Amino acid sequence: MCPLPDDLAATVGARESVTVVLEHRLLGVTPARETFEAAPVQDPGWHLTDIVWPPDVRPGAFVTVAWRPSEEYLMVKTTVLDEPMRVDGVDFYHDYDPRVVTREFDPGVSNRGRVLNAVRRLGRVFDDGSAAFPEAELPAHCGLGRGKKGTFLLRNAVDQLLREGYVTRVTGSTAVDGALNYPAVDGEESLDLLFYAPLVEEAPLPDPSGGGDPHGEGGDRRDHWVNGFVRRLPPGAHASKKQQNLHQQALEKEQIDGFTLEPGYTFVKRHHRG
Repeated sequence: MCPLPDDLAATVGARESVTVVLEHRLLGVTPARETFEAAPVQDPGWHLTDIVWPPDVRPGAFVTVAWRPSEEYLMVKTTVLDEPMRVDGVDFYHDYDPRVVTREFDPGVSNRGRVLNAVRRLGRVFDDGSAAFPEAELPAHCGLGRGKKGTFLLRNAVDQLLREGYVTRVTGSTAVDGALNYPAVDGEESLDLLFYAPLVEEAPLPDPSGGGDPHGEGGDRRDHWVNGFVRRLPPGAHASKKQQNLHQQALEKEQIDGFTLEPGYTFVKRHHRG
């Protein structure tokens, strides 16, 4: 689907179908142009159906939509990033909304995936794509069962995400109207949160020969080892002395590239992910 701006909905909303021309650069490089017959639908907001997006257009990609009255079609365009970016292992070649990427990314059906799904889809998502969710509410939303077994599975899943650096424990607060705030606001009731921050790094330039996996490393859901990396921490948080030492050791062993660990970042050591 493609959202349809209200001003354009007034122009084409009454039509059974409208011609849509998509202008796009595959992997941010190769120009492409495709034409579709799309149906305007209101449910509840206006959007266009029957558009087949190229595989390198990720959920959350920004598009511009404009009406070409002389040719009677809608022009839809993506915007190429200055440099491709990798978000949690998935390569992005076009400008995107970090909030939508956080909401729409499917972390899988493993136990850790269910926990991460709850944090990213049900938590409060901030403009940079980070998200916070009350840890006490996880049992009701992760589907890992009740009783001792469910508690055990949930604890293990959370511990795995903490080890992998996907989430951090922080303290937030709730306003009178129930809104979740992070950082905590003075005078509000405090609560323990799991805070997710996307790992954003430069992605390798696409292979000009067209080889390789256009979805980036994130497309492979099999068990694998992840090399050590630096991850941004929640506002006000700092890397522990242990993580600083591990980062220094990784530098000395030439396991990673980089310099001194900057304030507001921590180091996640090499680990198994599955």
